[in-house]
Amino acid sequence: MQKIDVFDTTLRDGEQSAGINLNTSEKLEIAKQLEKLGVDVMEAGFPASSQGDFEAVKKIAQTVQSSIVTGLARAVKSDIDTSWDALKYGAEPHLHIFLATSPIHMTHKLKKTPDQVVEIAVESVKHAKKHFPLVQWSAEDAFRSDPDFLVRIVEKVIQAGATTINLPDTVGYATPAEYGAMFNYLKNNVKSIDKVKLSAHCHNDLGMAVANSIAAIQNGADQVEATINGIGERAGNAALEELAVALHIRKDVYQYETGIHFQEIKRTSQLVSQLTGMAIQANKAVVGKNAFAHESGIHQDGMLKDRSTYEIITPELIGETSNQLVLGKHSGRHAFKNKAVELGFDLTDEKINDAFKAFKALADKKKQISEDDLYVILTDQQIQEDDTPVYELKSVQVQYGNGSIPTASVSVKNPEGELLQEASTGSGSVEAICNTLERLVKGKVHLLDYRVTSIGKGRDALGEAVVNLTYNGKSSTGRDVAQDVLEASAKAYLNAINRQIVNERNRSFAKSV
Repeated sequence: MQKIDVFDTTLRDGEQSAGINLNTSEKLEIAKQLEKLGVDVMEAGFPASSQGDFEAVKKIAQTVQSSIVTGLARAVKSDIDTSWDALKYGAEPHLHIFLATSPIHMTHKLKKTPDQVVEIAVESVKHAKKHFPLVQWSAEDAFRSDPDFLVRIVEKVIQAGATTINLPDTVGYATPAEYGAMFNYLKNNVKSIDKVKLSAHCHNDLGMAVANSIAAIQNGADQVEATINGIGERAGNAALEELAVALHIRKDVYQYETGIHFQEIKRTSQLVSQLTGMAIQANKAVVGKNAFAHESGIHQDGMLKDRSTYEIITPELIGETSNQLVLGKHSGRHAFKNKAVELGFDLTDEKINDAFKAFKALADKKKQISEDDLYVILTDQQIQEDDTPVYELKSVQVQYGNGSIPTASVSVKNPEGELLQEASTGSGSVEAICNTLERLVKGKVHLLDYRVTSIGKGRDALGEAVVNLTYNGKSSTGRDVAQDVLEASAKAYLNAINRQIVNERNRSFAKSV
């Protein structure tokens, strides 16, 4: 069976989803999980876009060894040089350059003639090859480009040294037949096309990203680009887990395989959802919580007699467990540490101790702790960065009753170390908390979105709150967990504020340097 490379762009295209802002430690945590998942290439970010992205890409390149680490760059020398500074530490340095090729993009965005675009593309690839052994060149909006112009420019960049050619359906407009035909046309008309990898990158605006990606494979693509849970700009990208599982389950038809470790799919999906704050829809293929649920009596009867009657994918394939209760309040530190290692965490003794304290505090409130609970506790410790003075919630109390006005009293330690206290009202408990916190933080806050979900099952399950807001005009997303959803909401609110404070400090530091 032909091996298809998987290029994961969760940390670049996926992070461009509205409302997502990952910090360096969160990006690194996802990168390490993507390596466990077995992706061939991971796009760690856009190094020239910000100092934060540069540092994240550099750290990932220094850490990840089993997957090729790449970064995105415009067809500009300064972008390429900056990317080299971040990616040169990788085991196999790889750069991804993009340049628009459709008439609408060349005319209205680039304001360049086709000849000028060809010249820019060639010069950027030549410059990149001075540093990088592997250079992927992408024709942005390839599907809406003139086929003969695509042939011309692709031939030129191959001659300049490109090792991979990516043909994106940037706006998600193609149908499977059309997208496959584009690959077939270039395969038959571009000289030396067999010397490079052909890559497919599909957006999901019309819900056909996975189908289009498979059509590309059937017509000569050697690589597919995707994101975990299908996150990405607008309606998102092709979902990596759907692509990999579809090729595996229907290998009788497709005769292709990937190097994905299927048992890591569920964990990777959960991690990306947790750290990005983007919930997985219940009926999401492969990883949704209803993907293996059977409500109909007829379906349940069939499943009891033979699982294959209604189940084409087993939960075990993607690493879905029964979420058995694993530890209780009498469990010791040694058992806790062993479970952390079993779940794939590599924490310092200090972080293990902090995680164990959090576990014990939760175990005093819950009879037994599930894997989902442990995963949240351990992940939060794994992504902890160096201590930075930020807002810290000390206490929150809410008075509420029928016929009375909800009132919140909150005490917060500010970045200067002062303990501040404030109270305010609202039409509901959450609004009262938000109104109070807004009085305590320096700056203008506007709440955009708020969501609470349970982690695990049962009345004593942890609650996860996700808050999306603007702070001094810039958007930020915060998340936190607690057994009390009001406490989780207050912590998530401050987490969003703190992220923006840290980002501003990093930007100020970068400018001063």
